[in-house]
Amino acid sequence: MNANTNTKKRSIVGIMVALLAACFAFQLNASMLSPALVIMEKELNTNAATIGLTQTVFFTAAALFSLFLPRLGDMIGRRKLLSSMLALTAVGCLISAFAGVTGSVALLFVGRITQGVAGPTVPLCLIMLRVAVPDPKRYGTLMGIIAAVNGGIAGVDAIAGGWLAQNFGFEAVFWTMAVVAVIAVVFVHFLCDESTVPNPERMDWPGTITLVIAVGSLLTAVNEIAKLADANWILVIVLALVSAVFFVAFWNRENNAAAPLVSTKYLRSRSTWALLMTTTMTMTGIFAIMNGIIPSIAQNAEFGAGIGADVVSFWTLTPYALAGLAMGPIAGTLAGKYGYRLVLRIGLVGSLAAILVLALLMTNINGWILFGISLFAGIAYAGTVNIVLNGLGIVLSPEDNPGYLPGLNAGAFNLGAGMSFAILYAVMTSFGGAAGGHLAAIITGAILLGLALLSSFLIPKPGAKVAA
Repeated sequence: MNANTNTKKRSIVGIMVALLAACFAFQLNASMLSPALVIMEKELNTNAATIGLTQTVFFTAAALFSLFLPRLGDMIGRRKLLSSMLALTAVGCLISAFAGVTGSVALLFVGRITQGVAGPTVPLCLIMLRVAVPDPKRYGTLMGIIAAVNGGIAGVDAIAGGWLAQNFGFEAVFWTMAVVAVIAVVFVHFLCDESTVPNPERMDWPGTITLVIAVGSLLTAVNEIAKLADANWILVIVLALVSAVFFVAFWNRENNAAAPLVSTKYLRSRSTWALLMTTTMTMTGIFAIMNGIIPSIAQNAEFGAGIGADVVSFWTLTPYALAGLAMGPIAGTLAGKYGYRLVLRIGLVGSLAAILVLALLMTNINGWILFGISLFAGIAYAGTVNIVLNGLGIVLSPEDNPGYLPGLNAGAFNLGAGMSFAILYAVMTSFGGAAGGHLAAIITGAILLGLALLSSFLIPKPGAKVAA
């Protein structure tokens, strides 16, 4: 990946410190609030649905910013953009903190939307790392370290968030996020090199706006579908139509623009659509199972393990996150040595196996079985598939537009996560929600992971010349 860079070269250690700090800053915004949501509800004198919506708008904003900010970084400079993103994220944290002081839920919404600007932090960091480390094997290892943070900081972030909120109020969580974001700004500015694409052109803002409206409408429709019986289906249909109209407008714009956000030649390529399809189906198949259905089974006393809510994370989410964090650098090294596609398929087979074992043992489940499944899924999905899918977004990008595919792939991750809860929980509800409903959702997830495995064979080898 060619790029214009400053003549002064920073050390790789310094660059890694800066990029990890940036990823930590983003991840705290994504996960540190989870245990504080109930406290936020009480302190702001509102309800769970409203607080949940503040989380939804954060992730939606993060997905939308991911669509175009990596490309903007190609044009104006990636270090400059990442520093600005982190600084604006710190401002958003301060706004959210002041929401607690003033008791304003509206201010919390503004703050969380502003924090969403950090959405493309991980793909942008991976692009900057690729510029600094051209050797594929070394890049694979370092990429695995950075991308592993995207799966959570081994549960420490959530534990710290709960402790801060319980002892100092939820505002303390946002103050902590702000401090970490400011530290990351300093590190990125002083430890990273600047880089752009050769001969950067002007940003395609009309194409950007139409794409953001198209994807934003689709994400909002998915979020509405996730409400199931309470969903406004007329709104869903309207949003779907708006999404379709603006995607057609985006396609026409990109066909005629002198400097498109992304050429339709690239959109038609298997490097783009096969990767996005694999990412979306993978996330749809597994995300809700690991983050919702397995914890639900673990806590259910009738057909599950009957584990208490206070310790359920230690049996499910913690081993999942720890295994992913430990496996990430290994998966990145293996991908650089043996090929991204092979390692991706091995990870998908392992993820599918974990889900099938869960389905087979549903009638005799206990805490240790769930612990083992979570640990194995952490190795196979969080530490392998998630890492390699992020990496493929970088290595499959063309040299003249390295920012578009990581951005679209980040959008596919978010879309798949939303669809996972919408589809799998709809299946679970339609089968009654008890043991049969949970099993039906798990089998549906397994089918989607199987389709993701099949679609992975359509992803071309990085560096190969591929026809549409």
